[in-house]
Amino acid sequence: MESVWDYPRPPRVEPTRRHVVVRHAGQVVAETRRALRVLETSHPPVYYLPPADIDSSVVREATGSSYCEWKGLARYWDVVVGDFRVPRAAWSY
Repeated sequence: MESVWDYPRPPRVEPTRRHVVVRHAGQVVAETRRALRVLETSHPPVYYLPPADIDSSVVREATGSSYCEWKGLARYWDVVVGDFRVPRAAWSY
């Protein structure tokens, strides 16, 4: 069993061979076996996916940004499938 309090600071980045699939409104938004798993103190694990494995037709750049002392400037993305929009559902560094 993992504990988020055991994760390091700065975060640890590790490749994973897990099959990661992201779906929204019944459509595959992203699918990869090349994700990176990021482990950061007091945060649940987060998977980062290569841009090439994301369906660019369903992501739209959102307004705003934030800054992480370890990862830098974050940009946010809305996921849009048909009439369904999830604001700031994804981010990138």
